[in-house]
Amino acid sequence: MKRVLIIGGYGNFGSFITRAMAQENNIQLIIAGRTINKADKLAQEINTINKIETIDIDINNDLSNKLNIIKPDIVIHTSGPFQTQSYNVAKACIEQGCHYIDLADGRGFVAGIRELDDLAKAKDVLIISGASSVPCLTVAIVDHYKSEFSSLDKLDYGITTAQKTTRGLATTAAILGYTGKVFKTIIDGKESNIFGWQGLHARKYKHLGWRLLGNCDVPDLVLFPERYPELKTIRFYAGLEIPFIHLTLWILSWLVRIKLIRHLEKTTPLLLRISFLFDCLGTSNSAFHMELSGKGNDGTQKQINFELTARSGDGPYIPCIPIILITKAIVKGDIMKIGAYPCVDFVTLGEYLDALTKMDITWEVGA
Repeated sequence: MKRVLIIGGYGNFGSFITRAMAQENNIQLIIAGRTINKADKLAQEINTINKIETIDIDINNDLSNKLNIIKPDIVIHTSGPFQTQSYNVAKACIEQGCHYIDLADGRGFVAGIRELDDLAKAKDVLIISGASSVPCLTVAIVDHYKSEFSSLDKLDYGITTAQKTTRGLATTAAILGYTGKVFKTIIDGKESNIFGWQGLHARKYKHLGWRLLGNCDVPDLVLFPERYPELKTIRFYAGLEIPFIHLTLWILSWLVRIKLIRHLEKTTPLLLRISFLFDCLGTSNSAFHMELSGKGNDGTQKQINFELTARSGDGPYIPCIPIILITKAIVKGDIMKIGAYPCVDFVTLGEYLDALTKMDITWEVGA
């Protein structure tokens, strides 16, 4: 039996991961976080094969000693935002000699995890960062369809969220952290500066209708030029369901850009509370799209459109799938790799989509 510690195991993402693995007879779950009462409450709510353990953990205080007490085989880190974190949790896991997986979506954090590769290999452990929708799902889609192109030139893709879904401080802070801030992507073959939540435009989703989108900073913008050097343009967007909220954030992005506001993320608790006031105007439906463009194998222009629709509030669970699949694979001995890597080449598109079939999620592919 493998001991799996979930840091933030009672949060929005962590609780879904906890529930998904609670029926595995070869896994002993340990829910951890700064509030032990929340961990205990969730443990009591879940019917499990193996009784869930709980422990209080602050990742910035005496973490190595806590890991030595728990002695986990695998640590799952869900407590963001990761954009402002160091690799202290991953390093503590290496020191302890246990595997580490996180669902980070910060471009620098995920891409930079490779600096721990030598340390991880020296201790025979696997360190994976970004076991989330980006880059795990996005890479899986590109890899799956890339063989249909002689030259893949452009990726245009993004996520539109649902208003009536659980959203926490960490996710909101991560978005506000890059809103109005400059970051780089590739446009028409050149590295270009763009600004978070700008590039305002609308897209019509097949099942949801029109949604507003804006520039979003993700690990793909660093990883994809390395992995797919033939790409000339990479654009990733995100959007909020309620146009008024999306446009308000767009206006705030300009105030950050011209430096009238320097730290928008400090307003996270206030803006999050305000956003809940608009739930009555929204739905529980979200979507993801990816357009792959280039030359087909016959030399003509080719485009593939992948669109995924999540209903019933199931969208926020999509990022949790890689951690669940990878953890189970490590426990079963199907993944024996060691070292430190961004989360690419660990989950195929077929495996990812198969894991979504139990939820109110559908997808389709068109030209």
